[in-house]
Amino acid sequence: MTTQIPGYKAGTWTIDPTHSDVSFTVRHMVVSKVRGFFRKFEGTLVTGESPEQSSVTATVYLDSIDTNQEQRDAHIRSADFFEVDTYPTMTYQSTAVRADGSDWIVDGELTLKGVTRQVPLKLELNGFGPDAYGGYRAGFSAKAEIDRKDFNVNFHATLETGGLVVSDKVTIALEIEAILDKAEG
Repeated sequence: MTTQIPGYKAGTWTIDPTHSDVSFTVRHMVVSKVRGFFRKFEGTLVTGESPEQSSVTATVYLDSIDTNQEQRDAHIRSADFFEVDTYPTMTYQSTAVRADGSDWIVDGELTLKGVTRQVPLKLELNGFGPDAYGGYRAGFSAKAEIDRKDFNVNFHATLETGGLVVSDKVTIALEIEAILDKAEG
């Protein structure tokens, strides 16, 4: 299977935060979407001899939220949303990697506000190859959708028209570049 992915290497990789981003999109006041980023995160990927033998662990520091509006960011850090004083991080631990036609799915557990739920990530392999510094890199894009209430993020404000100020549905998007630390074999 590894020969079907050009440049694929088994090994241990570290997420490069300067060339990666962790973001989310949520509908706001029914009429628009707000995008936010987490500016501080870290993670390790282990690619197996075959992609199905791979795994990922990641930590996102919730106080690093950036929606381009400091008042909103402070509100999201509060007990209404993330309660970062009690729950400073969100974590992801994969449980399996599987092919889904020409795509890939990373099954895993997302933990937020002390609640752990299964959250599959739809994964796009962007490529593997040498970098300009004598190293080796891999690139991935991934998306998932969660219901924030499943993680006790229960802020509930309604508009006069009955719509929610903040939708329950949240789309998570990852653009990840990882650096090979140690090749296997």
